Amino acid sequence: MLHSARTFFSDRGVLEVDTPLLSATAVSDVNIESVEARLALDPGRPYYLHTSPEFCMKRMLAAGFPDIYSIGKVFRDGECGRRHQPEFTLVEWYRLGYGLRDMMQETVDFIKAVTGSFSGEVEFTSYGDAVRRYAETDPASATIDELAAAAGADRQLRASLGDDRNAWLDLLVTTRVAPGFEPGTLTVLHHYPASQAALARLCPADREVAERFEVYAGELELANGYVELADAAEQRARIDADQAERRQRSLATRPPDQPFLAALEAGLPPCAGVAIGFDRLVMLACGADDIRSVTHFPFETTS
Repeated sequence: MLHSARTFFSDRGVLEVDTPLLSATAVSDVNIESVEARLALDPGRPYYLHTSPEFCMKRMLAAGFPDIYSIGKVFRDGECGRRHQPEFTLVEWYRLGYGLRDMMQETVDFIKAVTGSFSGEVEFTSYGDAVRRYAETDPASATIDELAAAAGADRQLRASLGDDRNAWLDLLVTTRVAPGFEPGTLTVLHHYPASQAALARLCPADREVAERFEVYAGELELANGYVELADAAEQRARIDADQAERRQRSLATRPPDQPFLAALEAGLPPCAGVAIGFDRLVMLACGADDIRSVTHFPFETTS
């Protein structure tokens, strides 16, 4: 399957690149936790194992690299079990001049090529349409109480999530929307709310949504992609907002990647990118329902 992945990119003229695993900076995304590392060479400073090669790859694009891809290990703290490991293999690539539709289609083509599955229909549906269809609520206009009711939340869950709109929307996608996707079918969910843009550009035709997509096999999430945000000032503002939310949630704040921001200021060419959890593709190809069964050395907690 790794050979098939590399052949896919080689046939399309996409260059494989290698990026560092260890960094002095970390992502600010409130939904992603970095694994911290300490070096005897520099004991007073924390380092982090990267959660994605994204920032380094965008620096390469800004420096003049062509279409590029990476296959390698990444690290994320917080979850371990049937579908998550703190160390896993990520395939990530960037295409210059690609729009959202181009990137969604190539992602589907990649999944089909590497798994040898999904010869049938692929469903493309907007985030708003999917939430209205499966959760029977409008993600743009629903109140927090209406989102909680759609999620069937009890008093404890209502108190836990509070008025965090994005947390309620994430819960609805996990518990109501994705379980409704057809098993054995690829579903491409696109145009996420602007509040969940992450590193995606807002849609020029509708600033209420972002040019972001995810691909699901049944209810299993496989891929997350964007038309990339190239505005350095907006990216700084998003990082600042993330850091403020991290402080509010009592989460660790980490130093932002200044070379990445400098690369945006220098000029990131128009591009789209996507990241795919490769181990989940192996699960699909093997008909497995536990990521540990397709991982040679799975991580297990001692508690």
